[in-house]
Amino acid sequence: MSLYLDTEGEVSLPFDAEETAKFVTEAALDLIGCPYEAEVDLLITHDAQIREMNREHRGIDRATDVLSFPFLDFGEPGDFSGIDEETPDVFHPETGELLLGDIVLSVERIMAQAEEYGHSPRREFAFLIAHSMLHLFGFDHMEEEERSVMERKQREIMERVKISRSDD
Repeated sequence: MSLYLDTEGEVSLPFDAEETAKFVTEAALDLIGCPYEAEVDLLITHDAQIREMNREHRGIDRATDVLSFPFLDFGEPGDFSGIDEETPDVFHPETGELLLGDIVLSVERIMAQAEEYGHSPRREFAFLIAHSMLHLFGFDHMEEEERSVMERKQREIMERVKISRSDD
């Protein structure tokens, strides 16, 4: 699994963001049973930049905590059966890894939500990565049934990485 982490502007988090992101990403891949080595790009940015992306891509003119940009279309969430080595443009030409997509996080939202929810910034960061990974696998939360499934899977990922609300 390859995780490419980039930052935009001055980003300071009180934990090792790359290590945490890799740990959560691998847990999500394992939970879903991804049959391929995969690649994920992660950008940590600021409210102004994520607001611009949110406006451009979703038509919502406000900052958000996380944006997910999946590269794949799944018939059913987490079902990789429609993807194989012959599927065009879904594997990195040099590494052969499955291109899952991009995750964009706002450092301000991570810090503010951690304080608001009473847990550590690392826990908030990990949760947002878990949430976004599920979007990259085709899960959504627009309907009640979808939301219930996604919330359960988020909990399972967080249990696997053992990053709880009480961790500092």
